[in-house]
Amino acid sequence: MSRYGIFICHCGKNIAETVDVEELTRRFSETGKLTVVEDYTYLCSDPGQNMIRDSIRDNRLNGVVIASCSPTLHEPTFRAVAEQAGLNKYKLEIANIREQCSWVHDATPEATDKAESIIGAALARVMHAEPLVPIKSPVVRKALVIGGGIAGIQSALDIADSGIEVILVEKDPSIGGHMAQLSETFPTLDCSQCILTPKMVAINRHPLVKIYTYSEIEEIAGSVGDFKVTIKQKPRYVKPDVCTACGDCSAVCPVVVPNEFDMGLKSRKAIYIPFPQAVPAVFTLDTDKCLGLFPLACGNCRDACSIGAIDYDMKPTYVEEHVGAVVVATGFDLYDMSNLGEYGYDQIADVVDGLYFERLLSASGPTDGVVRRPSDGTIPKEIVFIQCAGSREPERHKGYCSKICCMYTAKHAMLYQHSVHGGQSYVFYIDIRAGGRDYEEFYRRALDEGVVYVRGKVSKVYEENGKIVVRGSDTVAGGSVEVRADMVVLATPMEPARGTDELVHKLKLGCAEGGWIREIHPKLRPIEAVTPGFFLAGAIQGPKDIPESVAQASGAASKTIGLLNSEEMVKEPIVAAINEDLCVGCRLCVQMCPYNARVWEEDRRVATVNAMLCEGCGVCAAGCPSGATRQDGFTDAQIVAAVEATLEGPKDLIRKIFGPPSSDIVDIEKEMQEMADADGVSVEAVK
Repeated sequence: MSRYGIFICHCGKNIAETVDVEELTRRFSETGKLTVVEDYTYLCSDPGQNMIRDSIRDNRLNGVVIASCSPTLHEPTFRAVAEQAGLNKYKLEIANIREQCSWVHDATPEATDKAESIIGAALARVMHAEPLVPIKSPVVRKALVIGGGIAGIQSALDIADSGIEVILVEKDPSIGGHMAQLSETFPTLDCSQCILTPKMVAINRHPLVKIYTYSEIEEIAGSVGDFKVTIKQKPRYVKPDVCTACGDCSAVCPVVVPNEFDMGLKSRKAIYIPFPQAVPAVFTLDTDKCLGLFPLACGNCRDACSIGAIDYDMKPTYVEEHVGAVVVATGFDLYDMSNLGEYGYDQIADVVDGLYFERLLSASGPTDGVVRRPSDGTIPKEIVFIQCAGSREPERHKGYCSKICCMYTAKHAMLYQHSVHGGQSYVFYIDIRAGGRDYEEFYRRALDEGVVYVRGKVSKVYEENGKIVVRGSDTVAGGSVEVRADMVVLATPMEPARGTDELVHKLKLGCAEGGWIREIHPKLRPIEAVTPGFFLAGAIQGPKDIPESVAQASGAASKTIGLLNSEEMVKEPIVAAINEDLCVGCRLCVQMCPYNARVWEEDRRVATVNAMLCEGCGVCAAGCPSGATRQDGFTDAQIVAAVEATLEGPKDLIRKIFGPPSSDIVDIEKEMQEMADADGVSVEAVK
């Protein structure tokens, strides 16, 4: 006998303030066809869950509808309750009457009617649902970390320290990321290299970590627990296991180009090491800058290398690794300053961005920590720092706040005044955002040390008589202000690292606004990507400072360790299935599947499904011309029943689903006696 229950949540006032929950309970109760109809203030609370569990068990329900908030939030919670009560968890449906009803409407009778339709559709779905069994597969106990910045390094170290092998892939010739370019770090002002370099050395020497630098992810296939990753190693034209980093090759190279690591403030050769502390300490030949290899135009570096480390015949190599989980930590880049012509960039040589200024401040940088003007090398006596240069401007540039700019601008202004005695720094700002630990105190320290803060937007930057004139408003003083400076530093926004869009396509991850990678839930599951088996670390998800990046990296490592310590992978059975008797062998589904989960079996002339790869997107089911594909959890019967229920008017909905109200109301005592007789127990035991 079909026994269904509906549980309606007030969600405090989130639902009850707009939707008449008591009226909904009355409408579904008066049908006489439902075994249980209950409402409760907070169904997700411990008493609420206990009520649902006891009701399922005591009333032997074989289908349940929870009318509450989004299934993204609490579907796992309520499905776990169903399992505890002995009900197959896929016989439980969530009717979202919060986000899809109460939050988007006013308190009107129509809102209650709509909630009734949503619940009715969920009930129609659960009436046609079938019990499903989770899919299980073995787990490959190895992790992949993409990105060798501080977040990637921290994740890899944490995972490896737990006894799990790690593959670290970095696209540049050395690990370290942007943190290696910084001078000092806020709010403690400790040397960036001093805290980063030990971690770089530690990961390079860790016995469970294999590092692929100057490499990229070419392809990734498989599913959570068993990914097959193809890594492309670009040719360095220098043998890593032979090179001693002596520098003889670079000394004879005739090509001199700007060094990207030093933001063009210093030069490098076509064959180079990015920076002195690079890991690995191996030279790389930049073929884009070399005089030519095909045909060979020079050959000086090879002739100078006495140990034969240089090989012009190197080709790209491809390595395949099997891993069970992936941490994505590809970091950020700064917004291209060529987009900021209104601040004088490209017209005025002494307008630079924050990363350029970091290299000026660095004691190991190209100027040994002496701040000099790019135009003539003189020491600037007055500097203007412009915050939000391209941030929080959705009409022209980036609409979001980059989170770190207020603090690194305060750091720049202080370090400049420490370096240039008698120098004066000015900061134009919209508002100060100092939300981290000791950040507000750090900002106050900048004020105490004489940094002048001007609250207002800059309207014009131009050059006049050897000075840079910065004109803007001062909303505190209530007028305009003009500063004649020697140098201007722009706090430009962070954005996803270049190439992130291509990587997202390869990994089949979800994107948020601005190109950042999207998480499953910003509050409850902020580290997990929408594709199972992928975890996010650092600034790939959005602007972050170093402490937050490191914390999230350790969080991603913890999630990875938890997954890989499982003996087997359990996957949701919401996947496609094929009726081979109906399959006509058109192979359309094989071409359509975005996850490569469809397999064509030539000998039997039918398509099959790799359930571990299938993500249940439904593309194949929608496109199958013969109707051979069925989407478990979203069968045609469920969808059609839900649509029909939704299209019914609120007054006729219950009649459509259950038939006219019956005068033959269920005799509960009689049913209990029947159950007792069937189980051979007393009625009291059933009760």
